[in-house]
Amino acid sequence: MKKLLIALALVSTVGTSATAQKYFTREGKIAFFSDAPLEKIEAHNNSATSVLDAESGKMEFAVLIKAFQFEKALMQEHFNENYMESSEFPKATFKGAIVDYDRESTSKEGAHSVKVKGVLTIHGESQDVETEGVLTVKDGKIGAKSEFEVAVADYGIKIPGVVVDNIAKVVKITIDLTYEPFNK
Repeated sequence: MKKLLIALALVSTVGTSATAQKYFTREGKIAFFSDAPLEKIEAHNNSATSVLDAESGKMEFAVLIKAFQFEKALMQEHFNENYMESSEFPKATFKGAIVDYDRESTSKEGAHSVKVKGVLTIHGESQDVETEGVLTVKDGKIGAKSEFEVAVADYGIKIPGVVVDNIAKVVKITIDLTYEPFNK
């Protein structure tokens, strides 16, 4: 039910034009990787929700923090309780658009390089972000991939001194989505 409410909220905020073609996924893959000298930390989330408006190039994402899966259960517990405080900040969001949007990047078969710009909110803190990505149109679906880095400190995430060498100050985020047409 919670995912459905998020999906409805996303679809309603991206645009209300009756002619706009929207694409949607509830199974977006988002991962992050922290490469510190003493420890490498990696987590995956396969339930990101996202909508893409093919008329305007606007896009939005929502991901539940507790849905990130780690190799070690203790890492996952520390991530949720000590760093991300996921009970207080249950989701991360992105609201933005493709820069200099060309309708062909979502309608013409093939791979299309794009730049995306918007606001990323993590841990209750919002930052402007801009990154490169690739949209791949095939068989009526749109694939979206991107990789970018975020500074942990930019999002108010505190790392205790005792483990400061175990966690990178900059974390790599990867996004891999497959959008399908959203039929109301």
